[in-house]
Amino acid sequence: MKIPIFISCPSSLNSDQETSKKLILKELDKQGLEPRQLGKSDYPTESPLNEVLSIAKHCAGGIILGFEQLKVSTGIRKRGTNTETKLKKPIILPTEWNHLEAGILFSLKLPILVFKEDGINGGIFDYGVTDVFIHKMPNNSFSRAEKKVFTGIFLKWQSDVRQKYYK
Repeated sequence: MKIPIFISCPSSLNSDQETSKKLILKELDKQGLEPRQLGKSDYPTESPLNEVLSIAKHCAGGIILGFEQLKVSTGIRKRGTNTETKLKKPIILPTEWNHLEAGILFSLKLPILVFKEDGINGGIFDYGVTDVFIHKMPNNSFSRAEKKVFTGIFLKWQSDVRQKYYK
């Protein structure tokens, strides 16, 4: 029986993002771990947030995949305040669900792995917000050294997951 792992990932991905997700799911499978994701492996019978909590409670770890879902080219931050500023360059945002789901996983004290695409920042993707290191999203052009690091990240994390699961 595989150990269940909560996956926080948007449902709509472009081809490069889909490739990155597949690399992560392949690594999960190699480690004997089973991905659980709302709308993919599990389907809601109640409100989505309650369903996320229900799924997460049955998991021994979680992975947050910060993929670009929205690119904002113009805008104003903190409009109407004395710190109001216009965007000088576009910002890239992940799905809001990444932050909600990460908060649930964190509150359940589950081992969390966080991956993000270049340009994704804020919330769970800010360095130092949690004790979790933020990793670069894997891709097919990873060098041999990067692949070795990627596998090492999973080996360390899955050890924490197994400790949690068999506790």
